[in-house]
Amino acid sequence: MPAAADAAEDGRADDILVTARRRSERLQTVPIAITAVSSEELARAGVQNISQLEAIDPSLTFRAANIASSTANLIVRGLGTTGSNRSFEGSVGIFVDGIYRTRAAAALQNFVDVGDVEVLRGPQGTLFGKNTNGGAVLLSSNRPSFEGQSGSLEANYGSYDSLIVRAALNLPLSHVVAVRAAGTVSHTDGFFDDVSRNRSLNGGDSQVFKLQMLLEPAPGLSIRIIGDYAEGQGNCCYATSQLAVGPLQPLVDELIRAGGGNLPSRRASDREQSLNGDGHQTISDAGVSLIVDVAVPGGSLRSSTGYRFYRVRQTDMDPDFSGADIFRYDEAFRSSFVSQELVYAANIRPLRADVVVGGFASDERLAMDRQLPWAAQAQPVWDSVFAGLGLPVGTADAAPGLIGDEAMGGSVRSYSAFAHADIQLNDRLSVIAGLRYSVEDRTGRFAYRYYRPAPTEPFRLLGIQPGPAYDDRHHDGALSGTLGFELRPWRNVTTYLTYNRGFKAGGVNIDANGAGTRANNPAEVADGTPLSAEYQPETIDAFEFGAKAGYLGGRAQTNVAIFYYDIAKLQTAQFVGLRTTIINASSATDYGAEIENTLRISPALSIEAAATWIPHARYGRGGGIDPVLAGARFRFTPVVSTNIAALLERPVSPAINLTGRLAYRFRSAQFVDTAGTTRQEPTHLVDASLGLRLPASDLEVNLMASNLLDVTYVEQALATPLQAGSISGFLAPPRTIQVRVSKRL
Repeated sequence: MPAAADAAEDGRADDILVTARRRSERLQTVPIAITAVSSEELARAGVQNISQLEAIDPSLTFRAANIASSTANLIVRGLGTTGSNRSFEGSVGIFVDGIYRTRAAAALQNFVDVGDVEVLRGPQGTLFGKNTNGGAVLLSSNRPSFEGQSGSLEANYGSYDSLIVRAALNLPLSHVVAVRAAGTVSHTDGFFDDVSRNRSLNGGDSQVFKLQMLLEPAPGLSIRIIGDYAEGQGNCCYATSQLAVGPLQPLVDELIRAGGGNLPSRRASDREQSLNGDGHQTISDAGVSLIVDVAVPGGSLRSSTGYRFYRVRQTDMDPDFSGADIFRYDEAFRSSFVSQELVYAANIRPLRADVVVGGFASDERLAMDRQLPWAAQAQPVWDSVFAGLGLPVGTADAAPGLIGDEAMGGSVRSYSAFAHADIQLNDRLSVIAGLRYSVEDRTGRFAYRYYRPAPTEPFRLLGIQPGPAYDDRHHDGALSGTLGFELRPWRNVTTYLTYNRGFKAGGVNIDANGAGTRANNPAEVADGTPLSAEYQPETIDAFEFGAKAGYLGGRAQTNVAIFYYDIAKLQTAQFVGLRTTIINASSATDYGAEIENTLRISPALSIEAAATWIPHARYGRGGGIDPVLAGARFRFTPVVSTNIAALLERPVSPAINLTGRLAYRFRSAQFVDTAGTTRQEPTHLVDASLGLRLPASDLEVNLMASNLLDVTYVEQALATPLQAGSISGFLAPPRTIQVRVSKRL
C-alpha cells in the first residue's frame, strides 16, 4: 500500500511503497514507470471510480460509449484497445486484489474500500499472467486488521442531486480472525435533459458491497477471503450532443415534431437531447476471491483464486440517438470468469537475486443476445434513403416490428507461465530479465434466432444482413519477455534501460457480421461463403529509459521516462464497407516522454506536476485498415497532457487544519472518433477543493468542484446510425460542486 500519508506527515516525498514487482519496494527504486496514490489522495482528487484516473495520471485515458461492456477501454501512452467489440479484452490489464478483470467496464462501479491504486505504464508481461501489453492498473482493498475495531463513514452530496455514501467497519473477532465490511450507495440525476419527455438522462443508482475475512491461523500463513457485489441501474447511455448535421436531419426534425417531441438545442453546452426509448440499463458484477499466502523455505508462495460474474442488460434503447422513433435496441452481455494464479517469490542471497516464478490459468464464458425492432417512424427514413439512391418510395419495407433476434457467445481459455528476476551484480548495477509463455484458446459464435423474412427488408436490400452464422476457433501460443539494466549511480537516484516484448492474443470477432454480409450467407445466397471471423494477435517491442531522483532531503522527486513502441498487427475494430470487423494494422509506432515532479515546499504546501509528450503515435499504412486510419494518429492520444496540483494542509488553530487542492489539467487536440476524423480541440480543466480537518476527531469537511470553469468537451464521438453525415458526441461531465464529509471511527 502506498505510504503516502506517512510521507506527508514527515515531509518526505519519496517513501511511497508499491508492490508492482510482487514485493514491497520504495516507488523511487523500482525500474518501472508507476503512478501510485492512496485512498486519501483519491478522495481529495475527487476520483470515485476507474474512469476518473486521468485526474491523477496524464498518461492514462479512459473512454466508454453507449454500452460499456463493448466500448470501455483504458489507454496508456496512446496504446489501448479502441473500437467497439464484444470480444475485446483490454491491452491494459486491470487487477483488483490481484484478480484479473477481463473488461475495463467490470471495474466501473464506484470504488468501495479501495486502499490504493498503482498505474504501471508499459508492457508488464513477465510479472502478470495475461494482457498487460499497454500496462496494468492495480487496485488494492484495505485489508482487515487485528489492531482493534475501526471504521469510516463518508457522505458526498452535490450537483445533479448526486449522492454517494460510503461506510466501512473493521472488526477483529480473535487474534487469528478479522473481518471487514464495506459498502457504497450512490445516485445521480444525469447531466442531460430530455426536452421531449421532461426527464434527466444518463443518470442512475448503484450499490456496491464488500465483505472480507482474514485468517492467520499459524505463523507464515495468511488466508484472505473477499466477496463483493455491485449493482447499477439507470437511464443510460444514449444521451449525446449533435456535433455534425447530415442531410437527413430536416426529415429527422420533422419526425420528432410529428411524434409530439421537441427539438433539442444543438449547442453542446446546453446538454439537451430528445429520446423516445425508455432506455433502462442494469449492471451486475459479483465475485469471490481466495488469496492464500504461505511462507516457504527461501521465500513465499501466493495462491490467488477468483470467480467473477458480470452482466449488462440494456432494454428499449434508442440507437438512432434522436427523438425520431426509427428503431429500438435490446442487448444483453454476460460473462462468467474463473482464474487461478500461483506465484513463488524469493530472495536468493548467494546470487543477490529477487525472483518471481508464476503460473496463471483462466476460463471465461461469454453469452450475448440482441433484439432489433423497427419503430413507428422507420418507414419514412428508409423511403428517403432509397430515394437518394434513385429508387421509388416503398422500395423497402420497414414496418414496425422485430427485424432480428441474435444469439452470440464464446469462450476464452488462457494459460501462462512466467518468471522474472532482478539480479544485483554489485551495489549499483542490477540486471532485469524475464520470460512468459502464453497459450490462448478462444471461440466465437453467432446465429440468428429469427430474421425478418421479407425480401424488401431494408438491410437485406442493402446487402448488410442477415450475415452468416458461424462457430469459429482461434489458438495462439507465444513467448514474451523482458531484459534490462538498473543503475544507481548516486544515492537516491535510480536509472534503468529496459526492453519488453508484449503479447496480446488474437481471437474471434463476435458480431452479426463477423463472418461477412448477406453475400457471404449460404442461407441467403446460393454460392455464399462465410469469411473467417478470426483476428490475429498483437505484439509490441517496447524500449524504455527511465530515471528517478530524490533530492532536497527527500522533499522533492523527479521521475522521467522515455519510451519507444514498435507494434505489429495492432488490433483495431472498424466498420468497413458493410460490416463491423477487427483488422490488424500491419504496423504502428508510438514514442514519447513523461515527467513527474513532486515538491514539498513546506510542511503545509506541496506541488505535484506531471506531463506526457507523445509526438508520434501512428498506424502504419498496411494491413487493410480503413484509409481514414492508415498512417493516421492514434485515437484518444493528445500530443501533450499535463496535470498540475497544489496541495495545502495548514493548522489554523490547535484543533483545526485548513486543507485545499487546486488542480489544472491540459490536453492538446485529439481524435475522439474510433474510425473517423472528429477532433476535440485543446481542453483546459480546473478542479478545486477547500476543507477543514479536525485531527483529534478524524473528521473532515470539504467543498469540492470538478471542471470548475464548466468546459464543454467531447470524450468520444461516433457516426450517428442511419443518419449519414451526422456525428453524435458523448460529453464529459459539466461543472459539479459537492460537499464531502468523512470521519474515521
